[in-house]
Amino acid sequence: MKFRYTILAMGLTGLLSACDQTPEINPPQENGANAATVSETENTSAVEDTSEVVARVNGVPITEAMLGLYSLQREARTESGSSDGAAILEEVINLELARQKGEQKGVDEQLPVALQIEQQRRAVIATAAIKQELAENPVTEEELRKVYDENVSSGEEYKARHILVEEQDKARELIKKLDEGADFSELAKEHSTGPSGESGGELGWFSSTQMVEPFSAAVAELEKGSYTKEPVETQFGWHVIMLDDSRETTPPDFEMLKPQIASMLQNQRVQQYIAELRDDATIEIVPPVQGAAPADSGDADVTESTTTSADDAGTDAGTEAE
Repeated sequence: MKFRYTILAMGLTGLLSACDQTPEINPPQENGANAATVSETENTSAVEDTSEVVARVNGVPITEAMLGLYSLQREARTESGSSDGAAILEEVINLELARQKGEQKGVDEQLPVALQIEQQRRAVIATAAIKQELAENPVTEEELRKVYDENVSSGEEYKARHILVEEQDKARELIKKLDEGADFSELAKEHSTGPSGESGGELGWFSSTQMVEPFSAAVAELEKGSYTKEPVETQFGWHVIMLDDSRETTPPDFEMLKPQIASMLQNQRVQQYIAELRDDATIEIVPPVQGAAPADSGDADVTESTTTSADDAGTDAGTEAE
């Protein structure tokens, strides 16, 4: 785990991201506005919603709880903010009318639609299970402080240039040219095989933790304006390094990084939770039948959501010397 005084490679898994997008619903309360029980009713829903009824559409009740949930979902997927209650009610009424007509026509029994309904049900339950797991195993203040103390500290940053070549003899030849007065940047542009060669070998500012050990150790030994007198070998090749400048750094305080650390630890909780579920499960991957055509998804609009995270190397050093 690496900190460049900010936490790198952050971002939760797709599962936890889904949690963030699922509206919070207040727990059921007996005889209260949010009271609800699961039971078989004459309506299409298996949930007995006992919150206040605000409208009926062909006899089907629209309740305060339904409006509240729809409003939260609407806010989560739009940037315009919440609308007034009357507008929300009209939208829910319109949705209910369309739902009723769709069921009359058997739309809900069409395979692509039925699959999407089941997928939504699966996602909601899975998200709720993950949230409950996080609530039952919250990240503690002690854990947050421990991660901060182990990974964040004052240190030194360096501004350097380098020339990367494939052979040690070639690096020694370049050092000899530097000794004779050659310009470092010009040599880098002409000979460096790394992407920074075009900019004269510029690496910008970086901390020692961003570099592989041989490279960072060599930089730490240099005086400002000096270059390595012997080639430095890493898995990327042979380096000639010049130190342009260095500076002391002061990391952000604990409270500033606390939310990022908490997110990272929550991510670890989710990863561990899923790993334990997989360990206890029987999972069989069925290979596809050769020559079988892919399943027809019909005309349904199926959207696939992916979450990616990247470790921001920050400089060319992350590409060549890390």
